[in-house]
Amino acid sequence: MEMINTFMTWIFKNRIGQINNFKENPIQVQREIFFELIGAAKRTDFGRKFGFLDISTYRDFAERVPIHDYEQMKPYIEQTMKGRQNVIWPSDIHWFSKSSGTTGSRSKFIPVSEESLEDCHFKGGKDMLSLYVNNYPDSRLFTGKGLTIGGSLQINDLDGNQESKYGDISAVIMQNLPIWAQFARTPSLEVALMSEWEAKIERMAEETRFENVTSISGVPTWTIVLIKKILDVSGAKNILEVWPNLEVFFHGAVAFGPYRKLFEELIPSPKMRYVETYNASEGFFGIQDQKDSDELLLMLDYGIFYEFIPMEEWEKANPKVVPLEGVEIGKNYAILISTNAGLWRYKIGDTVKFTSISPYRIRISGRTKHFINAFGEEVIVENAEKAIEMASEVTNSTIANFTAAPVYFEGENGKGAHEWVIEFQTSPKDKEVFVEKLDQALRELNSDYDAKRYRDMALTLPKVHFAKEGLFSEWMKSRGKLGGQNKVPRLSNNREYLDDILNLMESTSGSI
Repeated sequence: MEMINTFMTWIFKNRIGQINNFKENPIQVQREIFFELIGAAKRTDFGRKFGFLDISTYRDFAERVPIHDYEQMKPYIEQTMKGRQNVIWPSDIHWFSKSSGTTGSRSKFIPVSEESLEDCHFKGGKDMLSLYVNNYPDSRLFTGKGLTIGGSLQINDLDGNQESKYGDISAVIMQNLPIWAQFARTPSLEVALMSEWEAKIERMAEETRFENVTSISGVPTWTIVLIKKILDVSGAKNILEVWPNLEVFFHGAVAFGPYRKLFEELIPSPKMRYVETYNASEGFFGIQDQKDSDELLLMLDYGIFYEFIPMEEWEKANPKVVPLEGVEIGKNYAILISTNAGLWRYKIGDTVKFTSISPYRIRISGRTKHFINAFGEEVIVENAEKAIEMASEVTNSTIANFTAAPVYFEGENGKGAHEWVIEFQTSPKDKEVFVEKLDQALRELNSDYDAKRYRDMALTLPKVHFAKEGLFSEWMKSRGKLGGQNKVPRLSNNREYLDDILNLMESTSGSI
């Protein structure tokens, strides 16, 4: 195994030169990607409609091709799902990634072409390992197996020939991995792609606890569920008693800060490493490339052309859009992507802030629809997650999940507030202190929130409901969203999610 580890480490480190190339020549690399995409799609239905043959500059592209959200791309995607090809991309598309829906659609189905699998998702996974072994040359990652937690796949019934399937992007990736990669991962593909989540966790726990697991890749919430199940069936006090050679958790989908303390309890080793990634249904966008920073290197040679909308422009009919060379450090942007799977000027719904432009590094700041701005406070997910982390640290508590929404003005002299439901792994001894520390942290992190809280004139102290352990899993199950990459909406101006969770709390005595 040592020889295999040495050989695999050498193989993966060879990619570092190519990564350095796009770090040093980002605009040139993005320009090459742009013309490759336009050239490849010029004879698709979409390319003909918007005159790709006549596009010779980025300005041409920006003037001819409108910005698309999912509802605007949906007619093209549905044609592709029905088996028609060359609609948005020239190569045949037989895979679709299913993700959480929009206002008009319960679920989104994102096309996954062979090019996006090879040149984006697979490449991202390999680069994640390349950057890791380059940062940690003493790694023994390849002496064991990588545990991956994913979703499931289904036959696409819209396709009369039943030649295509859809599922979580993790499941699409696992199904298509090369043979050598299948041998290097656990659990078996049969178990990994099970659709019934509770039975899947049982099987995963039984199958993986006897493996030599050196790395885990997945969403923090479901990884915690699996680790707890393994501890339960094995009788171990912590997961290192089961997997003594575990050295790294590659995580994404939600901010890791609020979960770090719980992971440190479950994996009590100062040598354990945590590496953030930014992989979504639409593409693999970023990887943590530095040991001492959780900033994400924007991966620029994955067949994705990036554009950005400043958030102050977001709700305008014709917002200002800038390519990569136009971004500024510290500014909040919504991301637009054009991809080698046929998404064009597509709004993925995420917002980022650039921390560096040489090279281009980002932090995920939230979602374009997941924020609270009912009173001009402009609280974004980044604020909420950091505030929860700060309050938990001060009160020696550990959170499992949370969501929040506004309480709107009530009556002539009524005042607003933010209402939270928080599920704890370790509850604070004094709940009132936790609420005070949460409010204090939000005021420190967000000057607009602080201004609205001044003397309780517009906003009063947050109203916090303390949920029993497992409540959010129950809620996700009730909505058919248990498992995979599904996650609880953190913040919303709309109280739909919050009220639904509160109703479940009341009907099941779900408070603590």
